Amino acid sequence: MISVQNHLLPLSGNKWLLFFITALILGACSPKVRPVSTPVKKQTEKPENKAAEKSPVKPETRAAVISMILPMGLDHVRPRTYSSAGLTQANMSVEYYQGFKLALDSLTAEGANFKLQLYDSKDDASAAHSLAYNPQIRTSDLVVGPVFPDGMKVFTATMGTRVPILSPLSPASPGTINNPNLITVIPPLEYHAWGAAQYINEKIKPKKIFILRSGFSQENDYIVNFKKAIDSLGKKKIKVVTLTISRGQLGSLIPQLSKTERNVFVMPATDQAFLGVTLRSLDTLSKNYPVVLFGHPSWEKFNFLKTDILQRLNTHITSTDKINYKHGATIAFLRNYRKAYHVEPTDFAIKGFDEGLYFGRQLFEGDAGMAELDKTDFTGIHNSFHFVKKPGLGWVNAHVNILMYTNFELKQVE
Repeated sequence: MISVQNHLLPLSGNKWLLFFITALILGACSPKVRPVSTPVKKQTEKPENKAAEKSPVKPETRAAVISMILPMGLDHVRPRTYSSAGLTQANMSVEYYQGFKLALDSLTAEGANFKLQLYDSKDDASAAHSLAYNPQIRTSDLVVGPVFPDGMKVFTATMGTRVPILSPLSPASPGTINNPNLITVIPPLEYHAWGAAQYINEKIKPKKIFILRSGFSQENDYIVNFKKAIDSLGKKKIKVVTLTISRGQLGSLIPQLSKTERNVFVMPATDQAFLGVTLRSLDTLSKNYPVVLFGHPSWEKFNFLKTDILQRLNTHITSTDKINYKHGATIAFLRNYRKAYHVEPTDFAIKGFDEGLYFGRQLFEGDAGMAELDKTDFTGIHNSFHFVKKPGLGWVNAHVNILMYTNFELKQVE
């Protein structure tokens, strides 16, 4: 059974609002998945002692309380007062909630019992601060949210270490929050760097790696963690050469390149102008020197990148959002989500479903399930979960997928 409480402000009525409320109501009333019952055969003889035939009544499982804090901004619910950003956040919140709720509904078939409490953070630091004092939240078994890092910092600082707090959609480093009960489910950038380094070390085994940087400081986080990972995994036997490239000039690299072995390049840049020029230069270089390129995880969403060039450069990227729409679990989820909500699921809905399924199961296991996340890996629809415990920082999902451009599309290689 799932009990849903909506602690929201009174709202004025209009067509858009009706649609919004309908979405929440559908989420609260989505059908639960229950096992098919087996017909009982009629008895040919009456039992002499009916009381003895009765099975003992099993007590109802205690409901695990989950408090969800999402930026719905319902005090701006009228279309004329909702900003574009606010409307995007509201849609994201409803989509994530519906996916999470569908997962909890499916777990009731296994005997689980949940009480899901929904709160509006309004994407406001003062609101997050106030919610941290709410006794219903403070006595929860799991808190999901706030979504954005600023709200999470204020909330956790006030909340302390009373209950596990799940950061559901942000890849922000847990080092910026510093709470031992934090659960970071979207791998931060440092784990993308580590995943790329691990793949290079194990699958390519190069003697040298070239890091091509644009000079922008935002690349430093990736570069520092990549170097640290390569030194650790390769036992400092792999030489890392870092160069700042201007106007695509790669001529100084030629004396260090091999014509027989794969030359590994890492480009953590996200600047469009830099990428356009440098990738073309690297493409020219690849005509005489074998090249393998590893890019920033954001490249997956960049429409300005030329797929044909990326494919010729044997480009790899790390990702946490690769969905196999032909997989049986994905097909079943799509069917159930459409049936429950009569709309197509978004990436936020899929993330909500994966997280609801995993953490719902962990709560079903009791205190041991939430205390030993590192002992329970999970393969979801959008990503897998492999949690590591970081002292003072909580639990962090360290799993990233390795994708490669093949046949003009990104395909998973690991």
